[in-house]
Amino acid sequence: MTTVELNPVGWMSQLSQLEVSLLQQSTQSDLYEVFRNCCLAVLNSGVEEDNYHNLFSPYGDFDVRLIRKERGVKIKLINPPEVAFVDGHLIKGVHEHLFAVLRDMLYMGSKHNEALKNLIDAPSKLTTHVVFDMLRHAEAISQEQPINMIVCWGGHSIRSEEYKYTKLVGYELGLRAFNICTGCGPGAMKGPMKGATIGHAKQRNKSGRYLGISEPSIIAAEPPNAIVNELIIMPDIEKRLEAFVRIAHGIVIFPGGAGTAEELLYLLGLLMDDRNKEQQIPLILTGPENSKAYFEAIDAFVGATLGPQAQAKYTIVVGNAAKVATLLAEQKAVVEQHRRENGDSLNFNWTLHISEDFQTPFEPTHENMRSLNLHLNQPKADLAATLRKCFSGIVAGNVKAEGIEEIKRHGPFELSGDPELMEKMDALLASFVEQGRMKLPGSKYEPCYRVKV
Repeated sequence: MTTVELNPVGWMSQLSQLEVSLLQQSTQSDLYEVFRNCCLAVLNSGVEEDNYHNLFSPYGDFDVRLIRKERGVKIKLINPPEVAFVDGHLIKGVHEHLFAVLRDMLYMGSKHNEALKNLIDAPSKLTTHVVFDMLRHAEAISQEQPINMIVCWGGHSIRSEEYKYTKLVGYELGLRAFNICTGCGPGAMKGPMKGATIGHAKQRNKSGRYLGISEPSIIAAEPPNAIVNELIIMPDIEKRLEAFVRIAHGIVIFPGGAGTAEELLYLLGLLMDDRNKEQQIPLILTGPENSKAYFEAIDAFVGATLGPQAQAKYTIVVGNAAKVATLLAEQKAVVEQHRRENGDSLNFNWTLHISEDFQTPFEPTHENMRSLNLHLNQPKADLAATLRKCFSGIVAGNVKAEGIEEIKRHGPFELSGDPELMEKMDALLASFVEQGRMKLPGSKYEPCYRVKV
């Protein structure tokens, strides 16, 4: 049996005895198994695998324990994966990420679960507080930081030329002193970070930030890529999405599949809320020249479902990485002016209104997926929220452990609604499958859904 003991890093190296006791109590809770799986995913950082079974099955004898010390806790790894070590020493970035998992899953998880249990009213405000509190404890937000965080969304399974393009965009952003935040996995989540490292290096910027924001069921299928130097694991997909949009000074969307569609629909739903009509969140959809048809399909779907108002919320740039970065650089002053005029934080967008429908966790069961109100005759923001849930369920059926098990037990999710909407959704999803955007290359994709047209 191989064992490794790790000293704490960051602010977790100084904990009170009460905090240590609470951490140890959490090892007896349901959170602990999730914590163990997240640690195993982090130990496989850089491994490109989107099948949780393939990732976890070789390590059935892996375990992680907490050892109480006078000033805090140590992490004890039992039979950890060899890929996390170099010449017998744990890679430093992996060491840091393990304590990020401890911070987010056990320390913050226990703290916020208690608050949620005692919640009586104002759930929206509490959800935003949880998001803020986790970003603050992770030291991801500070008033000293400038307006320079660009959130990049896109697929984990993308074509080679698309991946190269994401690196070009990241490079141009890095040259302009932008930092990068992504979902922390491979593909379009890794490329911008990799490109930005070169841009930062050329500008002698030694404080480049490559922030990865994940959640427990996603990180198990998409371990952090090797570039991530700050890792945050939010409790669920809804809080993950809220963290993205509140920390962003601009958002870039690359080609992707169901998860990318979910992210786009989430943001469009927020921006179409009348209470957010003054918000300044630059949004650019971009890819190489041969991705033009992909964006035409996305744009057509948005236009047919949410209308011209939603299409007006974004700019499509094809085959011009420098233009993407230039547009975002030009918008920096606008974003900063809006924040200052509204007395808002420069690094956490408090004034963005997020309704409860976008914050309440959606459980992708067969019953819930069948019950989705997939009809065009409803307010556009409500339709966006419903479509977001639909694509979220498909993501769960594709890569999340609980979603995959649900499909194995009961078969594909059934989606039904307006014939016109169903036809457009079926065509869009079919294009994702045909273009190989649902699984990593080499993996056979079996649809986890059935559209009833």
